[in-house]
Amino acid sequence: MHIIIIGAGTGGLALGHALQKANANISFTIYERDRTRKDGLYGYRVGISPDGSRSLAACLPPDLFEVFKCTTAITPDYFNMLTEQYTELLSISGFSESSPHGAGAERSVSRMTLRQLLLTGLEDAVKFDKAFTHYTLNADGTVTANFKDGTQAVGDALVGADGTNSLVRKQYLPHAILKETGLYGATAKLPLTEETRKLLTPKVLRGVNMFTAPHGDSCILHVMEFPWDHNGNLKNNVGANDQELIKEWPGLNFDNTRDYIMLGFGSHGRRLPNNYMSLDGPSLHALLLDRTSSWHPDLRKLFELSEPNTCFPLNIRTTERLQPWESSAVTLIGDAIHTMTPGLGVGANTALLDAQILTAALVSSAEKDLSVVTAVAKYEQQMHTYAWDRVEKSLERFNADDAIYKPGLRGGLALVLMRLGMRAVNSLPPIKRKMAAAMTAERGERD
Repeated sequence: MHIIIIGAGTGGLALGHALQKANANISFTIYERDRTRKDGLYGYRVGISPDGSRSLAACLPPDLFEVFKCTTAITPDYFNMLTEQYTELLSISGFSESSPHGAGAERSVSRMTLRQLLLTGLEDAVKFDKAFTHYTLNADGTVTANFKDGTQAVGDALVGADGTNSLVRKQYLPHAILKETGLYGATAKLPLTEETRKLLTPKVLRGVNMFTAPHGDSCILHVMEFPWDHNGNLKNNVGANDQELIKEWPGLNFDNTRDYIMLGFGSHGRRLPNNYMSLDGPSLHALLLDRTSSWHPDLRKLFELSEPNTCFPLNIRTTERLQPWESSAVTLIGDAIHTMTPGLGVGANTALLDAQILTAALVSSAEKDLSVVTAVAKYEQQMHTYAWDRVEKSLERFNADDAIYKPGLRGGLALVLMRLGMRAVNSLPPIKRKMAAAMTAERGERD
């Protein structure tokens, strides 16, 4: 059995590792449109939930999973809700592994670091500079993938892991709907230095932080501190075992991640210029400074110090629930099939779960000498049981129809009521514990 995987993102690479780890006489090749290993996303955070960590551990060889744990940023220990004036509304502790009775351990990782880690051990299986155009189903049951450079590849199955704008999905499920949410985001990044560290409270420094502002504007703030310094040397506080693992990790040679603060601004489309998605970094940076001009001086200073060339716009989209389709030798994983808003923060984690389940189905079919379509059908049957619920719950948490985005008095009243509710929960420990337990269930408890 030979599997063609389109896209060397989180899901596609995890699938490759899982197939390689299974050692079940299943070969695969991953085709990636980026030209080199260093291309792609740089530096922005991915939150790996306990559920995502379990899936990743199932996919990776044990030694590489240990490297993953060593290369993540310092684990956040708080979930904080604050106003744009830096006033605390709600703070829930217990996210770090040192707090087993809290809301469940989270891992923060740079997208670039995660990608370099997932590329490790798959160097011979990933073909770069291969832009997929379309596939052809052959009479003998195989699939041919066609690429922009005129080359082709033939396999027993083709897996689309090519993200939100998946060309595989557009051909295979042309009726699938990818819709606008009406909400938009913008990223900004600045180095974590002595100067910028002073602008953060102790809880914000070690938290996953959401700032809410009038008109529904918001800001997500994450601090990412890594085991290596700005020169790429391992820090003195890295444990001896971790240090050896990181030193031997070849991905460090390609990783450019350094300690940083990530800012994610969110707003309703009606409050943004019509050409928002075409703004360049400096123009977007100027817009962010204008939109945060009335915020607390320390928050304003963070936006001022952010680097304009790290700013880019985000159109927040979501897929609509699809009814099950007749399975074939073509399937999809991750954002290629179920793009979701960041409302739950489980997009990457769901892609990892897809990879784990699809691998198990392929291995089972190979061992029992069943068809690849049987394996795909088994995977898709399970995927339909969890993916769409996550898509819809993510949209509920990040919905442009919420009252907080309404203009005038209605939106202002909704903001006041939301803040009063947060403060009430913050002052009532039993209710706060229930909220922490709900977050644990949502994100997956660690074994």
